[in-house]
Parts: sequence; C-alpha cells; structure tokens
Amino acid sequence: MRTIESLGSLRSRTVIVRCDLNVPLSDGAIGDDGRIRASLTTIRELREAGARLVLVSHLGRPKGAPEARFSLRPVAERMAELLGAPVGFVGETVGPEAESAVAALADGDVLLLENLRFNPGETSADPAERRAFAGRLAALGDAFVSDGFGVVHRSQASVTELAQLLPSAAGRLVAAELAVLRRLTDEPERPYTVVLGGSKVSDKLGVISHLLERVDTILVGGGMLFTFLAAQGHDVAASLLEEDQLDTVRGYLAEAERRGVRIVLPSDVVVAAAFAPDAAHEVVAADAIASSSFGATGIGLDIGPDSAAEFARRIADSATVFWNGPMGVFEMEAFAHGTRAVAQALADTSAFTVVGGGDSAAAVRALGFADERFGHISTGGGASLEFLEGKPLPGLEVLA
Repeated sequence: MRTIESLGSLRSRTVIVRCDLNVPLSDGAIGDDGRIRASLTTIRELREAGARLVLVSHLGRPKGAPEARFSLRPVAERMAELLGAPVGFVGETVGPEAESAVAALADGDVLLLENLRFNPGETSADPAERRAFAGRLAALGDAFVSDGFGVVHRSQASVTELAQLLPSAAGRLVAAELAVLRRLTDEPERPYTVVLGGSKVSDKLGVISHLLERVDTILVGGGMLFTFLAAQGHDVAASLLEEDQLDTVRGYLAEAERRGVRIVLPSDVVVAAAFAPDAAHEVVAADAIASSSFGATGIGLDIGPDSAAEFARRIADSATVFWNGPMGVFEMEAFAHGTRAVAQALADTSAFTVVGGGDSAAAVRALGFADERFGHISTGGGASLEFLEGKPLPGLEVLA
C-alpha cells in the first residue's frame, strides 16, 4: 500500500485529504469528537511538510442535496480548537467558492469543504457519475491522501475514483487501522477472544463465519443474543429476534463445536416491561425470559450481572480481544451494566485490545473511558468488520 512518502515533497502542493469526520451531531453540538482527533496525526504531519490541505468528508446520510443539519461547519470549528490552528470552511464541495478558497491557501493552511454527500455524484451507483464528481474534486489539488478508514469499504467518488485521478497514498490513520486488523487476523496472540454485540445477528454473520477459523472464544451479547437463544429452543418473548437467521445460527453453533471454538451466550439477561429508560425490569435466567414478570411482552435489553462477570473473566484470561457491538441498550443507564462491564474488563486487561468502532467506540466514551485505556479504538466499524470477514476493501485496493 502506498504511503505518504511515495508522494515526494509536498511543500507548496495542494493535498486533498479524505477524512472520516462523520461525528454524532445534534443541534450543532458534537457528541463524540473521536474521529476528529483521530484525523489529526496525518493533518499535522502534512502541515509540517508544508502542504496546503483541503479536507473532504461526509457527515450523516443526506440524499445528494444540502441539508443544514448535516453541515460540517461545527466540525471545522472543533478541529481548529483541537489543532490549535485556523481551519477554513467553505459551504460547498465543488464550485467557484471552493476554487477561490483553495487558490488562496498558503503552505500549512487547512481548509475543510462542505459535506461530500451534498453532491449526488459522491455515492452514485453509476461509476461514470462518481468519476465526474471525482474529477471536479481532483481539479482542486495536486495529490490525494486517503485517511478516512470508516469509508474504505465503499466505492465512492472521494474514496476510489479520486485516488485514481491524482497521485495517491494512504494516510497514517488508514495505515494504523490496517496494521491492527492484520494483527487480529494474521498471527494473533492466543487465547483470542471476540466479543460481539449490537442489535442484529445478520450484521455479524460474515465476521462470525470468518472468525470461526481463527479465534478461541466468541462472547455473544446485545440484541443478537436472542436469535442465538431462540436457535437453542428458548422462548425469548418480545425480545429482538431474526427468525430468518435461526437455521444459520444453528449452523454456526454446530460448526463452532466441531472446531472447538467456544461460543458463550449469557446465562442471565435483564428483561424490561418496555423499551424505555424508566421501564420496570428484572434479571432472569437466559432460558426463562418468557417466565419473567412481564410474560410474553418482556423485552431483553441487556446481559445480566452473572453473564457480565463471566464475560469479564474470559476477557481477563485472553491475550487478544476484539470487541464490536454493545451488550445492551447502553444509552439507557438501567441497561448499560453489561456494556460497562465489558469495557472495564478491556480497560483492565494487559491483553491487546481492539474496540471495533461504531457503537462500541461511542459506548466506551459515553461511559467515561479514556481512549488510552484500550490498545486501539477503530474509527470504522463497518470497514473493520468487512476486513475481518475477508472481504476486499475498494478504498485500500486502489492504493495498492
């Protein structure tokens, strides 16, 4: 994979940097600036090299047209605070205003353009339309650095086509993420434990299949655990259930047993009367959800305390741990115990630990854990999972 060094001297050259600044934003307030912080290593290095930086990113899922709630302006303001230097902002991605602002850059200056997805060409299914938009972006710069790991699994104009139109290389964040993922897949130190959570088992099928050949233990929590319990014949009442995945899950359970891989399901769960932060709730055995006080309307919203303790013990006994997906509805304090217990176990262990981006990264920060407590916090949940599934990542292939 080409690195920044392959681009030669960057002094006085305009470098377009594809960042992933897709941060949670509500009424202009940034909920978690982790992705902004993660982008700073490459930005600082390029500034010190005398490059003129044009940063591009998406935020949210606008439908190919401007939407004020998805503007990157608050991101530019926060980045300037973290960088300790001005970060210019232009309210368009391509056009005369962007061209003028780029032309006015001096060595070391930083400019952030507006949300890429305000232009339909960014995410178009038509390669010609993507290439046309990438061509307009490419006209703004002399070189391209791909540093948005959270999008390298997508074929998008600023990820794939732009890299083909300019001298291109991977940024330090992408290189670091790739090094971590290779450490998880090539020769991980054992025992190797994977903790999987989140709402749907269908989102994790590929990674489960691929990891069965590589890991020693898989701990299952989150909403996906109820499909596993149902596959074993248990009544999960009104808990989240993907009935169309039951046979697939049974197959994975059988394959894990054949390979000697331990798939550990919770022994107890927290069942609530409703999906609400103040809902009445109780802890019941995992095979007795329908027998809770709430009967057939009970909803499992977290792993129970015994399961959390068991998961923590298994994490403590591991040499490598990868975690993707919360153990429960951590946004509600009553159902955050399991996620907090897993995060604490990862923070306390001497093992090599990787928090696999997405909701897991948001959870550890929301629960008050510093990034430094973990070996690595990924900026790309989807990209990390697809790499672990063994899928090719277009945004990396184009940099080979």
